Amino acid sequence: MIFSVSRRILRCPTGVFLINSALAGSLLTYSNARAQAPQTQIAQDRARLGNSTPLIEQIDPATVRDSQRAQAEEKAAEDDRLDTSGNLLGNMWGARPWLYRHGITFDIQDVEEVWGNGTGGTPSSNDGADGSGTGPAYDAVTMPTLTIDMEKLFGLKGGLFNVSALQTRGRSISQDHLADFNPVSGFEADRSTRLFELWYQQSFLNGKLDVKIGQQDLDTEFLISDYAALYLNASFGWPMAPSLNLYAGGPSWPLASPAVRVRYRPSQAFTFMFAAADDNPPGNRDNSFAIQNGGNGADPTSQTTNDGSGTQFNMGTGALLITELQYALNQQPADMSSAGKDPGLPGVYKLGGYYDTANFPDYRYNNMGQPLGGPNDSTGIPRWDRGNWMVYGIIDQMIWRPARTSPRSLGVFVRATGNGGDRNLISFAMDAGLNMKAPFRGRDNDTLGLGWGIGRVSAGERQFDRNVARTGAYSPVQGNENHLELTYQAQVTPWLVMQPDFQYIWAPSGGVPDYGVSHNRRVGNEAVFGLHSSITF
Repeated sequence: MIFSVSRRILRCPTGVFLINSALAGSLLTYSNARAQAPQTQIAQDRARLGNSTPLIEQIDPATVRDSQRAQAEEKAAEDDRLDTSGNLLGNMWGARPWLYRHGITFDIQDVEEVWGNGTGGTPSSNDGADGSGTGPAYDAVTMPTLTIDMEKLFGLKGGLFNVSALQTRGRSISQDHLADFNPVSGFEADRSTRLFELWYQQSFLNGKLDVKIGQQDLDTEFLISDYAALYLNASFGWPMAPSLNLYAGGPSWPLASPAVRVRYRPSQAFTFMFAAADDNPPGNRDNSFAIQNGGNGADPTSQTTNDGSGTQFNMGTGALLITELQYALNQQPADMSSAGKDPGLPGVYKLGGYYDTANFPDYRYNNMGQPLGGPNDSTGIPRWDRGNWMVYGIIDQMIWRPARTSPRSLGVFVRATGNGGDRNLISFAMDAGLNMKAPFRGRDNDTLGLGWGIGRVSAGERQFDRNVARTGAYSPVQGNENHLELTYQAQVTPWLVMQPDFQYIWAPSGGVPDYGVSHNRRVGNEAVFGLHSSITF
C-alpha cells in the first residue's frame, strides 16, 4: 500500500479563523483597550494557557501568521497602535499603520525548510534517485493574507473578512524518500500557486456567538493541541487519522473548501464549535485511496490534479460534519503581576468527533462480496460503504512553573483519535509530548519539546494484506508506525524564528513493503534531520 503514505502532504486544507474579540474578560483580550479588536483562535488559546504555548504554532502558515498576530496584539494592548517590530519590512514606510487604523491588515508569512534522511527510507522514481532512501530535500511556502475589520472600515460591528493565497515550492522528502503515513513536515505540499481561504465572519450576542462562511480550512480550530503545535511532523497538527482516512485529508492545509462554522461561548470556560464543510476539496475520487489502484500513482492524493488554482469549490462528494466542546481550566488573568492570588496551572480539555456522509471503499470485500485482493477476487474493485466517523480527545495542561509571573513553564499534551476499521487505513492514533517554554535564561520566547506519536493500521487493511499474501505476492501485514521528535524553537529576531529538528520513525507506514528495490523487504527505520525557518515580512 505504498500509495497510502504521506497523506498529509497531498491532503487538503486547513483553515484559519480570525475572530472578533468583542468578548469580555481576560480570556479573550489582553486588556480592556483591545476589547473590541479581532483576535484569532490561536490568540485565545495563548491567553487560556498563560502564554505557555509556543511563540509560533507550526500547524501551517496560517497558524504561523496568527501566532505572530497574537504577539503583536499583546504588545499593542495599551495604546492601540500597531506593533511592527515583528515584521521584517517594519511599518512599510507608514503604510501598514495607516491601513491598520482603517481596519486593514496585510501579512506575508514565509517558511523555508531543509531536510535530510540519514538512514532507511526508500528510493524514489519521482526525483531520479538510484537506489537510496537517503539524501537532502528543500520545501517552502509563502502565504500573503488580507484581513479587514469591518467595524473599523465600515462601522459594521463584529464583521471580519479574510482572503489568503499560497505559493508552494520545493519537493517533499516524505513522498520521495520516506513512505511515512504522515510527512515529517506539515508544510510539505504539491508545487502550486493557489487561493487558500476566502471567508466572512460575523459575531452576535456581544461576541458570544460567531458564524463564518466561505472557503476555509479547519485545522487551526478543530482537532488541535496548542502544545503539540510546536512540532513539525504533520501528525502533531491535523492528526494522522483524518489525514489518511478522509478524501485528500479533508479540509485542512494546504487545501480549503466551502464551509460554515458556528462557535458559541456561553462563558469564559466553555466553547462549543460546529462546522459543515465539503469533505473533498480537490475533488479527487478515483485516486484518493491506494486500494482503488487508480489515478496518479506517483501522487495518489494530488492537490493539483483536479484543482491547481484552489478555485474549484468541489461539492460533489459528501459533507464533513465536525463538532468540538472545549473546557478551559484555571484561566489566567491578563496581568499576572496584579493577580490577587495564583490562579493555578491552566489547562484546556477538548472532546469532539466528525461524521462524513460520503461513500468510502471497503478494505475487506470487493463489489461482489469476495475478499478484496485475495486469490478469488474476480474484480479487484472494493465495495463502497456509506459514511465515516471519528471521535477524539485532547489535553493541554501546564504542570509546572517556578512562579506565577515566570515565563518558564512545563506543559504536557495528549491527543487520541479512534474510528471504525473497515473503510479506513488508520483505526487508532495517539500523540503526546512535553514542552518547556523559556528553557534558558534570557530566552523567554524559545521552546524545547519532545513528542511521540503512534498510528495503528486498521483491521480492514491488515486483512487486505493477508488476502494479497495468499496470492503468493510479497505482502507483509502492516502494524504500527511510531515517530519520536526532538525540537527547539528559537526566536532569533522578532521577525525570524529558527527551529532545528530531529525525528526518528519506526516501521514507516506500519511496515510497508519497499517497492523501490528489486527484492522483497520493508522500508527501513528513518533518522531525519531538519532546519525550519519562519519569516514574517
